[in-house]
Amino acid sequence: MTNDSFDAEASVSPEATPDAPAEIDLDRALEAMLFVSDEPVPVVALAAAVSQPVRAVHDALLRLVADYDGESGGARRGFELREVGGGWRMYVRADFDDIVGDFVSVRQPSRLSQAALETLTVIAYRQPVTRSQVAQVRAVNVDSVVRTLVSRGLIAEAGVDEVTGGTLYATTDLLLQFLGINSIEELPKISPLLDDGQDGFHD
Repeated sequence: MTNDSFDAEASVSPEATPDAPAEIDLDRALEAMLFVSDEPVPVVALAAAVSQPVRAVHDALLRLVADYDGESGGARRGFELREVGGGWRMYVRADFDDIVGDFVSVRQPSRLSQAALETLTVIAYRQPVTRSQVAQVRAVNVDSVVRTLVSRGLIAEAGVDEVTGGTLYATTDLLLQFLGINSIEELPKISPLLDDGQDGFHD
């Protein structure tokens, strides 16, 4: 190998090599992940997903908050980014709760699917419960079903699980009205319907 060829190879920048990590738009990457997240996502989890330092991710989140609030020179968005339950999550601004609620109720079909009914049953008997706990009982992903039940006003957020940090869900008074009962305690006992007559949804 000649000295000229050696110098040419040595002058190739690291960015030109196939193994060099591609740069990402951190703010937009975080925005995309938060857009599809139904529960607050911890900063550490976001940092791990984009392989960036926690401090850099936290600063990016604050930039997104300012951006959505119109503090960066743009218009104030109809949604906002909040730090809740040990993580970050997007929410509709309170100013538009009524409008969005009416829109969703009109757009949704009048009847619940079988999957929604089964998920609602698990939540009713085990509440307050996280989505992951419901998914374990049903052995399927329940993300979209939970969103449907929340949009219908049949379930609502009821705090955060102290162990997992997941959002807890519980039934609402609207469900009691639909069922014609005054309390969730009036739900029929489910144990007699199971094979051994002993175990129910309750731990």
